[in-house]
Amino acid sequence: MTKQGTVSQGNTSGKGELRARLLFVLLAIFIYRIGTHIPVPGINNAEFAKTFENLQILEMFNSFSGGALERMSLFALGIIPYISASIIMQLLTVAVPYLEQLKKEGEAGRRKITQFTRYGTLLLASVQAFFIAAGFAGSPGTEGTSLIYLNANGEVPLAFYIGAVTTLTCGTMFLMWLGEQITERGIGNGISILIFAGIVSSLPGAMVSLFNAANPAEGGSSMELWQVAFVAVFALAVVAFIVFMERGQRKITINYAKRQQGRQMMAAQTSHLPIKVNMAGVIPAIFASSLLLFPQAMGGFAGEKTGGVWDVLNTISKLLQVNTPLYYIVFGGAVIFFCYFYTAVTFNPKDVAENLKRSGAFIPGIRPGEQTSRYIDGVSARLTFFGALYIAAVSLFPQSIVSGMNAPFFFGGMSLLIVVVVVMDFVGQVQSHLMSSQYASLMKKSNQKGDGGAGLFR
Repeated sequence: MTKQGTVSQGNTSGKGELRARLLFVLLAIFIYRIGTHIPVPGINNAEFAKTFENLQILEMFNSFSGGALERMSLFALGIIPYISASIIMQLLTVAVPYLEQLKKEGEAGRRKITQFTRYGTLLLASVQAFFIAAGFAGSPGTEGTSLIYLNANGEVPLAFYIGAVTTLTCGTMFLMWLGEQITERGIGNGISILIFAGIVSSLPGAMVSLFNAANPAEGGSSMELWQVAFVAVFALAVVAFIVFMERGQRKITINYAKRQQGRQMMAAQTSHLPIKVNMAGVIPAIFASSLLLFPQAMGGFAGEKTGGVWDVLNTISKLLQVNTPLYYIVFGGAVIFFCYFYTAVTFNPKDVAENLKRSGAFIPGIRPGEQTSRYIDGVSARLTFFGALYIAAVSLFPQSIVSGMNAPFFFGGMSLLIVVVVVMDFVGQVQSHLMSSQYASLMKKSNQKGDGGAGLFR
Protein backbone atom coordinates (compact mmCIF):
# COMPACT_ATOMS: atom_id res chain seq x y z
CA MET A 1 0.00 0.00 0.00
CA THR A 2 2.85 2.34 0.84
CA LYS A 3 4.60 1.75 -2.48
CA GLN A 4 1.43 2.31 -4.48
CA GLY A 5 0.70 5.41 -2.49
CA THR A 6 4.16 6.79 -3.20
CA VAL A 7 3.85 6.15 -6.93
CA SER A 8 0.38 7.67 -7.00
CA GLN A 9 1.66 10.68 -5.10
CA GLY A 10 4.45 11.09 -7.68
CA ASN A 11 1.98 10.98 -10.57
CA THR A 12 -0.29 13.44 -8.80
CA SER A 13 2.61 15.80 -8.17
CA GLY A 14 3.69 15.64 -11.84
CA LYS A 15 0.16 16.26 -13.08
CA GLY A 16 -0.25 19.07 -10.56
CA GLU A 17 2.85 20.81 -11.90
CA LEU A 18 1.64 20.38 -15.47
CA ARG A 19 -1.78 21.76 -14.52
CA ALA A 20 -0.15 24.79 -12.88
CA ARG A 21 1.96 25.44 -15.99
CA LEU A 22 -1.07 25.18 -18.27
CA LEU A 23 -3.06 27.54 -16.07
CA PHE A 24 -0.18 30.02 -16.13
CA VAL A 25 -0.12 29.95 -19.95
CA LEU A 26 -3.89 30.52 -20.08
CA LEU A 27 -3.61 33.39 -17.58
CA ALA A 28 -0.82 35.00 -19.61
CA ILE A 29 -2.87 34.74 -22.82
CA PHE A 30 -5.87 36.25 -21.01
CA ILE A 31 -3.75 39.20 -19.85
CA TYR A 32 -2.40 39.60 -23.38
CA ARG A 33 -5.90 39.69 -24.86
CA ILE A 34 -7.00 42.33 -22.33
CA GLY A 35 -4.05 44.50 -23.31
CA THR A 36 -5.04 44.39 -27.00
CA HIS A 37 -8.21 46.31 -26.08
CA ILE A 38 -6.61 49.10 -23.99
CA PRO A 39 -6.36 52.12 -26.33
CA VAL A 40 -3.39 54.45 -26.65
CA PRO A 41 -4.28 57.85 -25.13
CA GLY A 42 -5.05 60.65 -27.56
CA ILE A 43 -6.09 58.45 -30.52
CA ASN A 44 -9.41 59.02 -32.26
CA ASN A 45 -10.24 55.31 -32.36
CA ALA A 46 -13.42 55.64 -34.43
CA GLU A 47 -11.61 57.59 -37.16
CA PHE A 48 -8.56 55.34 -36.99
CA ALA A 49 -10.73 52.23 -37.52
CA LYS A 50 -12.05 53.74 -40.76
CA THR A 51 -8.55 54.69 -41.91
CA PHE A 52 -7.12 51.29 -41.08
CA GLU A 53 -9.46 49.64 -43.58
CA ASN A 54 -7.51 51.37 -46.35
CA LEU A 55 -4.14 50.23 -45.02
CA GLN A 56 -4.21 46.72 -46.51
CA ILE A 57 -0.43 46.55 -46.26
CA LEU A 58 -0.70 46.29 -42.46
CA GLU A 59 -3.02 43.27 -42.37
CA MET A 60 -0.16 40.83 -41.66
CA PHE A 61 1.16 43.10 -38.92
CA ASN A 62 -2.34 43.27 -37.45
CA SER A 63 -2.74 39.47 -37.48
CA PHE A 64 0.53 39.09 -35.53
CA SER A 65 -0.61 41.62 -32.94
CA GLY A 66 -3.98 39.90 -32.42
CA GLY A 67 -5.98 42.86 -33.72
CA ALA A 68 -4.19 45.29 -31.39
CA LEU A 69 -2.97 47.40 -34.31
CA GLU A 70 -6.38 48.08 -35.84
CA ARG A 71 -7.57 49.20 -32.40
CA MET A 72 -4.29 51.08 -31.80
CA SER A 73 -4.07 49.60 -28.33
CA LEU A 74 -1.36 49.11 -25.74
CA PHE A 75 0.15 46.13 -27.64
CA ALA A 76 -0.12 47.66 -31.13
CA LEU A 77 3.61 47.15 -31.79
CA GLY A 78 3.32 43.55 -30.70
CA ILE A 79 6.46 41.52 -30.19
CA ILE A 80 8.02 42.55 -33.53
CA PRO A 81 10.65 44.90 -31.95
CA TYR A 82 11.88 42.02 -29.80
CA ILE A 83 12.15 39.75 -32.83
CA SER A 84 14.04 42.44 -34.73
CA ALA A 85 16.42 42.91 -31.78
CA SER A 86 16.96 39.16 -31.65
CA ILE A 87 17.88 39.16 -35.35
CA ILE A 88 20.43 41.90 -34.79
CA MET A 89 21.95 40.13 -31.80
CA GLN A 90 22.18 36.85 -33.73
CA LEU A 91 24.05 38.63 -36.51
CA LEU A 92 26.33 40.46 -34.08
CA THR A 93 27.08 37.22 -32.23
CA VAL A 94 28.72 35.92 -35.39
CA ALA A 95 30.42 39.19 -36.37
CA VAL A 96 31.60 40.60 -33.01
CA PRO A 97 34.31 38.55 -31.18
CA TYR A 98 33.20 39.77 -27.74
CA LEU A 99 29.62 38.53 -28.26
CA GLU A 100 30.92 35.31 -29.80
CA GLN A 101 32.99 34.72 -26.68
CA LEU A 102 29.97 35.44 -24.47
CA LYS A 103 28.00 32.80 -26.35
CA LYS A 104 30.67 30.21 -25.46
CA GLU A 105 30.56 31.05 -21.75
CA GLY A 106 27.41 29.06 -21.15
CA GLU A 107 24.54 30.25 -19.01
CA ALA A 108 26.29 33.42 -17.78
CA GLY A 109 27.07 34.54 -21.33
CA ARG A 110 23.56 33.73 -22.49
CA ARG A 111 22.08 35.91 -19.75
CA LYS A 112 24.28 38.82 -20.79
CA ILE A 113 23.30 38.44 -24.46
CA THR A 114 19.66 38.31 -23.37
CA GLN A 115 20.18 41.57 -21.49
CA PHE A 116 21.64 43.20 -24.60
CA THR A 117 18.63 41.95 -26.56
CA ARG A 118 16.32 43.63 -24.06
CA TYR A 119 18.15 46.93 -24.45
CA GLY A 120 17.89 46.57 -28.23
CA THR A 121 14.17 45.87 -27.92
CA LEU A 122 13.71 49.04 -25.85
CA LEU A 123 15.57 51.10 -28.44
CA LEU A 124 13.71 49.67 -31.46
CA ALA A 125 10.32 49.91 -29.76
CA SER A 126 10.95 53.56 -28.87
CA VAL A 127 11.99 54.41 -32.44
CA GLN A 128 9.01 52.61 -33.99
CA ALA A 129 6.62 54.19 -31.47
CA PHE A 130 7.98 57.65 -32.28
CA PHE A 131 7.54 57.13 -36.04
CA ILE A 132 3.98 55.94 -35.47
CA ALA A 133 3.19 58.95 -33.29
CA ALA A 134 4.77 61.31 -35.85
CA GLY A 135 2.81 59.64 -38.62
CA PHE A 136 -0.43 60.21 -36.75
CA ALA A 137 0.32 63.85 -36.05
CA GLY A 138 -1.70 65.87 -38.52
CA SER A 139 -2.49 62.87 -40.77
CA PRO A 140 -5.96 63.29 -42.26
CA GLY A 141 -8.49 60.54 -41.76
CA THR A 142 -11.03 59.27 -44.26
CA GLU A 143 -12.98 62.54 -44.17
CA GLY A 144 -10.14 64.93 -43.41
CA THR A 145 -10.57 64.48 -39.66
CA SER A 146 -7.38 64.18 -37.62
CA LEU A 147 -6.52 60.73 -36.29
CA ILE A 148 -5.67 62.25 -32.91
CA TYR A 149 -7.39 64.69 -30.62
CA LEU A 150 -5.93 68.18 -31.11
CA ASN A 151 -5.72 70.90 -28.49
CA ALA A 152 -7.76 74.12 -28.48
CA ASN A 153 -5.39 75.75 -31.00
CA GLY A 154 -5.75 72.87 -33.43
CA GLU A 155 -2.19 71.70 -32.79
CA VAL A 156 -0.81 68.33 -31.79
CA PRO A 157 -0.23 68.42 -28.03
CA LEU A 158 3.19 67.41 -26.72
CA ALA A 159 1.43 65.14 -24.24
CA PHE A 160 0.28 62.99 -27.17
CA TYR A 161 3.86 62.27 -28.28
CA ILE A 162 4.95 61.47 -24.75
CA GLY A 163 1.89 59.33 -24.01
CA ALA A 164 1.92 57.43 -27.32
CA VAL A 165 5.64 56.66 -27.32
CA THR A 166 5.62 55.66 -23.65
CA THR A 167 2.49 53.50 -23.96
CA LEU A 168 3.57 51.63 -27.08
CA THR A 169 7.11 51.08 -25.80
CA CYS A 170 5.94 49.85 -22.41
CA GLY A 171 3.45 47.55 -24.13
CA THR A 172 6.20 45.87 -26.13
CA MET A 173 8.49 45.56 -23.11
CA PHE A 174 5.65 44.03 -21.11
CA LEU A 175 5.01 41.48 -23.87
CA MET A 176 8.70 40.61 -23.89
CA TRP A 177 8.61 40.07 -20.12
CA LEU A 178 5.38 38.09 -20.37
CA GLY A 179 6.89 35.84 -23.05
CA GLU A 180 9.92 35.16 -20.85
CA GLN A 181 7.63 34.27 -17.94
CA ILE A 182 5.68 31.83 -20.12
CA THR A 183 8.93 30.16 -21.20
CA GLU A 184 10.11 29.87 -17.58
CA ARG A 185 6.88 29.06 -15.74
CA GLY A 186 4.62 27.74 -18.47
CA ILE A 187 5.06 25.37 -21.40
CA GLY A 188 6.69 26.10 -24.74
CA ASN A 189 8.38 29.20 -26.10
CA GLY A 190 6.63 32.25 -24.69
CA ILE A 191 7.20 34.53 -27.69
CA SER A 192 5.84 31.90 -30.09
CA ILE A 193 2.79 31.33 -27.90
CA LEU A 194 2.00 35.07 -27.84
CA ILE A 195 2.22 35.24 -31.64
CA PHE A 196 0.11 32.08 -31.82
CA ALA A 197 -2.53 33.62 -29.54
CA GLY A 198 -2.67 36.75 -31.70
CA ILE A 199 -3.13 34.77 -34.91
CA VAL A 200 -5.72 32.38 -33.49
CA SER A 201 -7.77 35.26 -32.07
CA SER A 202 -8.44 36.49 -35.61
CA LEU A 203 -9.51 33.09 -37.00
CA PRO A 204 -13.20 33.22 -35.89
CA GLY A 205 -13.69 36.61 -37.55
CA ALA A 206 -11.90 35.40 -40.68
CA MET A 207 -14.15 32.34 -40.92
CA VAL A 208 -17.28 34.46 -40.54
CA SER A 209 -16.03 36.87 -43.21
CA LEU A 210 -15.26 33.95 -45.52
CA PHE A 211 -18.76 32.50 -45.35
CA ASN A 212 -20.43 35.92 -45.49
CA ALA A 213 -18.50 36.69 -48.68
CA ALA A 214 -20.55 34.08 -50.53
CA ASN A 215 -23.84 34.64 -48.67
CA PRO A 216 -26.17 36.99 -50.57
CA ALA A 217 -28.27 37.43 -47.44
CA GLU A 218 -25.29 39.10 -45.78
CA GLY A 219 -24.53 41.21 -48.82
CA GLY A 220 -21.64 38.99 -49.91
CA SER A 221 -20.79 38.81 -53.59
CA SER A 222 -16.99 38.82 -53.75
CA MET A 223 -16.69 35.02 -53.74
CA GLU A 224 -18.56 32.04 -55.10
CA LEU A 225 -19.56 29.11 -52.93
CA TRP A 226 -17.07 26.80 -54.65
CA GLN A 227 -14.30 29.30 -53.89
CA VAL A 228 -15.18 29.25 -50.20
CA ALA A 229 -15.06 25.43 -50.21
CA PHE A 230 -11.76 25.50 -52.11
CA VAL A 231 -10.17 27.86 -49.58
CA ALA A 232 -11.31 25.64 -46.68
CA VAL A 233 -10.00 22.44 -48.30
CA PHE A 234 -6.81 24.19 -49.36
CA ALA A 235 -6.19 25.35 -45.77
CA LEU A 236 -6.56 21.78 -44.50
CA ALA A 237 -4.19 20.54 -47.21
CA VAL A 238 -1.60 23.15 -46.21
CA VAL A 239 -1.88 22.08 -42.56
CA ALA A 240 -1.35 18.43 -43.53
CA PHE A 241 1.64 19.39 -45.69
CA ILE A 242 3.18 21.40 -42.84
CA VAL A 243 2.81 18.48 -40.42
CA PHE A 244 4.35 16.12 -42.99
CA MET A 245 7.35 18.38 -43.63
CA GLU A 246 7.91 19.22 -39.96
CA ARG A 247 8.19 15.52 -39.16
CA GLY A 248 10.47 14.86 -42.12
CA GLN A 249 14.07 14.00 -41.29
CA ARG A 250 17.17 12.31 -42.70
CA LYS A 251 18.55 9.49 -40.57
CA ILE A 252 22.32 9.07 -40.87
CA THR A 253 23.47 5.58 -39.87
CA ILE A 254 25.88 5.58 -36.94
CA ASN A 255 27.94 2.55 -35.91
CA TYR A 256 29.52 2.04 -32.51
CA ALA A 257 32.64 -0.14 -32.42
CA LYS A 258 33.20 -2.79 -29.79
CA ARG A 259 34.43 -1.19 -26.61
CA GLN A 260 35.19 -2.22 -23.07
CA GLN A 261 33.69 -0.48 -20.09
CA GLY A 262 35.34 -1.74 -16.93
CA ARG A 263 35.24 -5.52 -17.10
CA GLN A 264 32.30 -5.61 -19.51
CA MET A 265 32.78 -5.81 -23.27
CA MET A 266 30.14 -3.79 -25.14
CA ALA A 267 29.08 -5.27 -28.47
CA ALA A 268 29.02 -3.22 -31.67
CA GLN A 269 25.80 -1.28 -32.07
CA THR A 270 24.02 0.61 -34.83
CA SER A 271 22.04 3.81 -34.30
CA HIS A 272 20.88 6.83 -36.28
CA LEU A 273 21.62 10.55 -36.24
CA PRO A 274 18.37 12.31 -37.21
CA ILE A 275 18.63 15.65 -39.05
CA LYS A 276 15.35 17.46 -39.66
CA VAL A 277 14.43 18.92 -43.02
CA ASN A 278 13.43 22.15 -41.31
CA MET A 279 15.81 22.64 -38.39
CA ALA A 280 15.14 26.38 -38.21
CA GLY A 281 11.41 26.03 -37.47
CA VAL A 282 9.30 29.16 -37.97
CA ILE A 283 12.13 31.55 -37.04
CA PRO A 284 13.17 32.35 -40.67
CA ALA A 285 9.58 33.21 -41.64
CA ILE A 286 9.15 35.43 -38.58
CA PHE A 287 12.51 37.12 -39.15
CA ALA A 288 11.78 37.77 -42.84
CA SER A 289 8.28 39.09 -42.19
CA SER A 290 9.45 41.38 -39.38
CA LEU A 291 12.10 42.92 -41.64
CA LEU A 292 9.51 43.57 -44.36
CA LEU A 293 6.75 44.68 -42.03
CA PHE A 294 8.72 47.49 -40.40
CA PRO A 295 9.21 49.68 -43.52
CA GLN A 296 5.70 48.78 -44.69
CA ALA A 297 4.19 49.82 -41.37
CA MET A 298 6.14 53.07 -41.25
CA GLY A 299 5.18 53.88 -44.84
CA GLY A 300 1.55 53.11 -44.11
CA PHE A 301 1.48 55.44 -41.12
CA ALA A 302 3.31 58.14 -43.10
CA GLY A 303 0.19 58.56 -45.20
CA GLU A 304 0.39 61.61 -47.46
CA LYS A 305 3.36 63.18 -45.69
CA THR A 306 6.17 64.24 -48.00
CA GLY A 307 9.72 65.37 -47.70
CA GLY A 308 12.85 63.84 -46.23
CA VAL A 309 12.44 60.49 -44.51
CA TRP A 310 8.72 60.33 -45.35
CA ASP A 311 9.47 60.15 -49.08
CA VAL A 312 11.89 57.28 -48.46
CA LEU A 313 9.36 55.40 -46.32
CA ASN A 314 6.58 55.91 -48.87
CA THR A 315 8.81 54.67 -51.69
CA ILE A 316 9.89 51.56 -49.80
CA SER A 317 6.31 50.89 -48.73
CA LYS A 318 5.06 51.03 -52.32
CA LEU A 319 7.87 48.83 -53.64
CA LEU A 320 7.32 46.16 -50.98
CA GLN A 321 3.54 45.99 -51.12
CA VAL A 322 2.12 42.55 -50.43
CA ASN A 323 1.43 40.35 -53.49
CA THR A 324 3.86 42.25 -55.72
CA PRO A 325 6.70 40.41 -57.53
CA LEU A 326 9.37 42.32 -55.61
CA TYR A 327 7.72 41.39 -52.31
CA TYR A 328 7.78 37.69 -53.23
CA ILE A 329 11.41 37.88 -54.34
CA VAL A 330 12.62 39.76 -51.26
CA PHE A 331 10.61 37.63 -48.84
CA GLY A 332 11.70 34.36 -50.45
CA GLY A 333 15.35 35.46 -50.46
CA ALA A 334 15.15 36.56 -46.83
CA VAL A 335 13.59 33.22 -45.80
CA ILE A 336 16.32 31.22 -47.56
CA PHE A 337 19.05 33.40 -46.02
CA PHE A 338 17.67 33.12 -42.49
CA CYS A 339 17.15 29.36 -42.86
CA TYR A 340 20.85 28.89 -43.58
CA PHE A 341 21.91 31.49 -41.05
CA TYR A 342 19.80 30.19 -38.16
CA THR A 343 20.74 26.58 -38.91
CA ALA A 344 24.43 27.54 -38.92
CA VAL A 345 24.00 29.28 -35.56
CA THR A 346 22.11 26.45 -33.84
CA PHE A 347 23.67 23.37 -35.49
CA ASN A 348 27.46 22.91 -35.51
CA PRO A 349 28.63 19.86 -37.53
CA LYS A 350 32.11 20.06 -35.97
CA ASP A 351 30.69 19.63 -32.46
CA VAL A 352 28.57 16.70 -33.62
CA ALA A 353 31.59 15.05 -35.27
CA GLU A 354 33.70 15.54 -32.14
CA ASN A 355 30.99 14.07 -29.92
CA LEU A 356 30.71 11.03 -32.19
CA LYS A 357 34.48 10.57 -32.17
CA ARG A 358 34.69 10.77 -28.37
CA SER A 359 31.93 8.19 -27.97
CA GLY A 360 33.60 5.77 -30.40
CA ALA A 361 30.92 6.20 -33.07
CA PHE A 362 31.46 6.64 -36.81
CA ILE A 363 29.51 6.92 -40.05
CA PRO A 364 30.08 3.87 -42.31
CA GLY A 365 32.51 4.78 -45.09
CA ILE A 366 33.41 8.15 -43.53
CA ARG A 367 36.51 8.77 -41.43
CA PRO A 368 35.93 10.23 -37.96
CA GLY A 369 36.81 13.85 -37.41
CA GLU A 370 37.04 16.38 -40.23
CA GLN A 371 35.55 14.14 -42.94
CA THR A 372 32.58 13.33 -40.72
CA SER A 373 32.08 17.05 -40.07
CA ARG A 374 32.12 17.85 -43.80
CA TYR A 375 29.72 14.99 -44.55
CA ILE A 376 27.22 16.09 -41.89
CA ASP A 377 27.57 19.70 -43.05
CA GLY A 378 26.81 18.67 -46.65
CA VAL A 379 23.72 16.70 -45.62
CA SER A 380 22.55 19.60 -43.44
CA ALA A 381 23.07 22.13 -46.28
CA ARG A 382 21.03 20.05 -48.76
CA LEU A 383 18.21 19.52 -46.27
CA THR A 384 18.23 23.21 -45.35
CA PHE A 385 17.80 24.13 -49.01
CA PHE A 386 14.64 22.05 -49.31
CA GLY A 387 13.49 23.27 -45.91
CA ALA A 388 13.96 26.89 -47.01
CA LEU A 389 11.97 26.30 -50.21
CA TYR A 390 9.24 24.64 -48.15
CA ILE A 391 8.98 27.58 -45.72
CA ALA A 392 9.00 30.15 -48.52
CA ALA A 393 6.34 28.25 -50.50
CA VAL A 394 4.10 27.74 -47.47
CA SER A 395 4.45 31.40 -46.50
CA LEU A 396 3.69 32.89 -49.93
CA PHE A 397 1.62 30.46 -52.01
CA PRO A 398 -1.58 30.38 -49.86
CA GLN A 399 -1.48 34.16 -49.59
CA SER A 400 -1.33 34.59 -53.37
CA ILE A 401 -4.13 32.04 -53.94
CA VAL A 402 -6.52 33.70 -51.50
CA SER A 403 -5.64 37.17 -52.77
CA GLY A 404 -6.42 36.05 -56.32
CA MET A 405 -9.88 34.94 -55.16
CA ASN A 406 -10.60 38.29 -53.48
CA ALA A 407 -11.03 36.79 -50.04
CA PRO A 408 -12.24 39.44 -47.56
CA PHE A 409 -9.49 38.70 -45.02
CA PHE A 410 -5.78 38.12 -44.77
CA PHE A 411 -4.83 34.44 -45.06
CA GLY A 412 -1.11 33.79 -45.00
CA GLY A 413 0.55 30.41 -45.04
CA MET A 414 3.04 31.77 -42.53
CA SER A 415 0.23 32.19 -40.03
CA LEU A 416 -0.75 28.55 -40.53
CA LEU A 417 2.91 27.55 -40.29
CA ILE A 418 3.31 29.32 -36.97
CA VAL A 419 0.05 27.90 -35.58
CA VAL A 420 0.81 24.30 -36.60
CA VAL A 421 4.45 24.36 -35.45
CA VAL A 422 3.59 25.97 -32.10
CA VAL A 423 0.81 23.45 -31.50
CA MET A 424 3.12 20.53 -32.37
CA ASP A 425 5.82 21.87 -30.06
CA PHE A 426 3.29 22.54 -27.30
CA VAL A 427 1.84 19.02 -27.50
CA GLY A 428 5.34 17.55 -27.55
CA GLN A 429 6.33 19.43 -24.41
CA VAL A 430 3.13 18.41 -22.62
CA GLN A 431 3.89 14.78 -23.44
CA SER A 432 7.47 15.26 -22.19
CA HIS A 433 6.17 16.61 -18.88
CA LEU A 434 3.83 13.64 -18.52
CA MET A 435 6.60 11.17 -19.32
CA SER A 436 9.02 12.87 -16.91
CA SER A 437 6.44 12.70 -14.12
CA GLN A 438 5.90 8.99 -14.80
CA TYR A 439 9.66 8.43 -14.87
CA ALA A 440 10.05 10.28 -11.57
CA SER A 441 7.38 8.10 -9.98
CA LEU A 442 9.14 4.96 -11.21
CA MET A 443 12.44 6.19 -9.79
CA LYS A 444 10.79 6.81 -6.44
CA LYS A 445 9.36 3.31 -6.54
CA SER A 446 12.79 1.88 -7.38
CA ASN A 447 14.48 3.82 -4.60
CA GLN A 448 11.86 2.70 -2.14
CA LYS A 449 12.51 -0.92 -3.04
CA GLY A 450 16.22 -0.36 -2.49
CA ASP A 451 15.65 1.24 0.90
CA GLY A 452 13.40 -1.63 1.93
CA GLY A 453 16.06 -4.21 1.10
CA ALA A 454 18.77 -2.28 2.96
CA GLY A 455 16.55 -1.94 5.97
CA LEU A 456 16.66 -5.73 6.56
CA PHE A 457 20.36 -5.48 7.31
CA ARG A 458 20.27 -2.52 9.61
